[in-house]
Amino acid sequence: MTIREDIATPRRTKEIIQRHGFSFKKSLGQNFLIDQNILGKIVSAAGLDKTKGALEIGPGIGALTERLAEEAGKVTAVEIDQRLLPILEEVLEPFPHVQVVHGDVLKLDLKELFARQFSAVNGVSVVANLPYYVTTPILMKLLEEKLPLENIVVMIQKEVAERMAASPGGKEYGSLSIAVQYYSEPELVCTVPHSVFIPQPNVESAVIRLKVRKQPPVQVEDEAFFFEVVQASFAQRRKTISNNLKSRFFPKEGRERLEALLGEADIAPSRRAETLDLHEFAKLSNMLVQFGLNEA
Repeated sequence: MTIREDIATPRRTKEIIQRHGFSFKKSLGQNFLIDQNILGKIVSAAGLDKTKGALEIGPGIGALTERLAEEAGKVTAVEIDQRLLPILEEVLEPFPHVQVVHGDVLKLDLKELFARQFSAVNGVSVVANLPYYVTTPILMKLLEEKLPLENIVVMIQKEVAERMAASPGGKEYGSLSIAVQYYSEPELVCTVPHSVFIPQPNVESAVIRLKVRKQPPVQVEDEAFFFEVVQASFAQRRKTISNNLKSRFFPKEGRERLEALLGEADIAPSRRAETLDLHEFAKLSNMLVQFGLNEA
């Protein structure tokens, strides 16, 4: 009986790459993990067991997929790079409960994929080492489509992770923080050095867990408009919230009406957007909806 060697070691990763003649595509943001300790932290943060499923995005040569297969009852991995499919077929052969789907996760019907792949499990988490150039679009698609997810545990650029988990008042806090925290509870799991990847990325990395909320922590009258208000409030960070909102919603009118609305929401016009928390943005958005500004 041959002992299976873990994929996530420098020697094994290089051997697989060389044997298949694989070359990295910078345009796809391919950086393969070669550290078992970091993989262990990622998988542990997802809280998987044999009754649960895992969706992986960008499995590469299967280092994380292999660890997920050992913990979860069902694993589906979505890979955009067709050149990796024969490698994944080979290395994941010992795991019949793993399926690789060739496609772009941003273009897939994820609700249909979940219904087809995960009907037999009791909960699903997304666990992935995401390509950094499409981190935010992927995560926002996962959150906005309100999929039946428990956790999203991903390796991403450290700067982006810090923005997602930021509290009001700091320079990291912005519209991305609010969007992520509306749908989930973010928690930084660990920071990750350059040296645990082949090839090494030019930026620092971090693992973040987003515990997906069953319900948002605030009630908003118009969800799309709520996010529009948030975006407008951060349009120019150095401007006050009054100036940013006036540019977007009151271009032809005097400041008085806007400042009266801000007063009703208990928000000083001189504040900057980075000082408002999620509840204040919800209150402000709902106040603007009452005056019909979402229909303007």
